[in-house]
Amino acid sequence: VGLSGGKDSLTLLATLHDLGIFYPAKFTLKAITVDLGFPDSDFSAIEAFCRELGVEYHVVPTQISHVIFDLRRESNPCSLCAKMRRGGLNEKAVELGCNKVALGHHFDDLVETFMLCLIHEGRVGAYPPVSFLSNTGLTVIRPLSFAAEKDVRYFARHNDLPVFFNPCPADKHTEREETKKLLAALEKEHKGVKHRIFGAMQKANVDGWGKPGDIGRGVE
Repeated sequence: VGLSGGKDSLTLLATLHDLGIFYPAKFTLKAITVDLGFPDSDFSAIEAFCRELGVEYHVVPTQISHVIFDLRRESNPCSLCAKMRRGGLNEKAVELGCNKVALGHHFDDLVETFMLCLIHEGRVGAYPPVSFLSNTGLTVIRPLSFAAEKDVRYFARHNDLPVFFNPCPADKHTEREETKKLLAALEKEHKGVKHRIFGAMQKANVDGWGKPGDIGRGVE
């Protein structure tokens, strides 16, 4: 489980842990945090939470923040940061002998990504629900894809999860944040618009988002 320490990844870890109690196909969880290298980053509360769940926890130290903000001085840092974080996460997962990487993307993330691709790239696309990385042998899964962000937020608050403050200076100042606000305004005027967008994605089978029963079929 890619554990950034935000509400999404912590909710994912907690729910997968509970799922493992009764799910017929047994699996072992390991949590990995990619430390971006911001000063005074403290993961002790997250480590304690993993220890409470009995989940093996690993921190991958990097200098991603230094590369992006000091050396390259990226004006739109999110894309490069995401690629570098995924690289660190996947490399550690392979080292630990994992065969799957679970990410905490939820329903709202998916619709926002679709709109970002449409508005800023001029293409119809998003990210796939399940994808196999042939260069690593890992399968990437997104178990929270049908969970609304408001439900994830409620779960994290109700269960007093140790949500980690995001120290990134670009937080809340990104194209994704603008798209989130746009969708919130559209949802206010046209209730249910996000679900209709997702319905259109399913009908067109955009990046594998077809019928729910077909998603991930054949992946073991």
